Amino acid sequence: MIHNSNYFISFMERFDFPLEAKDCFNAISQKLDSEEAFGKKYDDILNEYMYPVANEEIRPSLNALTKLAEENDINVYSLHCVFLIHCAEILEPRYEEAGIDKEIYWDTMADIKYKLKECMDCEEVPGIFVADWYNGFHDMTRFAYGRFQYEMREFDKDFTTSCGIEIKSGDKYVNFHIPSSGVSLTDDVRFDSYKKAYAAFKDEFTDGKVIFGCSSWLLYPKHREFLPSHLNILRFMDDFEIIESHESEDFSNGWRVFGKDSDLPLDKLPRNNSLQNAYADWLLAGNGAGGAFGIIVFDGEKILR
Repeated sequence: MIHNSNYFISFMERFDFPLEAKDCFNAISQKLDSEEAFGKKYDDILNEYMYPVANEEIRPSLNALTKLAEENDINVYSLHCVFLIHCAEILEPRYEEAGIDKEIYWDTMADIKYKLKECMDCEEVPGIFVADWYNGFHDMTRFAYGRFQYEMREFDKDFTTSCGIEIKSGDKYVNFHIPSSGVSLTDDVRFDSYKKAYAAFKDEFTDGKVIFGCSSWLLYPKHREFLPSHLNILRFMDDFEIIESHESEDFSNGWRVFGKDSDLPLDKLPRNNSLQNAYADWLLAGNGAGGAFGIIVFDGEKILR
């Protein structure tokens, strides 16, 4: 394949990659094109993973890429990102063949931009440090509908929702993720995504009610004790019925708030916005952190309570 292809270049332009990232990834893709042995080893890994369909496990391919990166003195996170862009190129016609709207394709592929930013913020190198996350995109079981990313899952416990729906272990629900896109979780943004996902998944349910589920640090119940009332995180939390929550002494998701500075002493944590300021005060006071799993019962227009 041509690695430094028009698609590859236009992908980075579409998502406005930083110049440092574009220069890095162009150099790698050009090296793949100019050095036959390097390019062949890379293509063998790519083809074995993506054809005839994406493998169920991406980790063996990433391990092979890690070895290849070491052999060629390339940062492994950078090579992983190049690999994911090439996977995206292979996916484009598969979306078209499946009749999936091009907007959904691009919204889904935008995750590469979000993870690139996280890597540059936390590792200070252009790349992606969580490339094993992408299997669900490649096997076309996870899609972005507006702000959030969705996939089918099954409950692992029995319970009854606040609106009276009896859930049994093994029942289906639509799990969703909140990528770090930088788009605020306003009412309009959230409900636009719920409605798009409802249209996509409603046929999986028989009563016109789609059950969404989300497990996230954003749903930590004690946020109501210390986050400023104007933050959209609190409005987002209001959408959910919390099924279970957890706490820990450390803040394992601290990098999502403080980036590369999350390991600094508590009194040195950055305070560049309301969220950082609130969390720094909370942690300095000796508190821990946590998260929760919550559900939303949605009828296409509103959340049922």
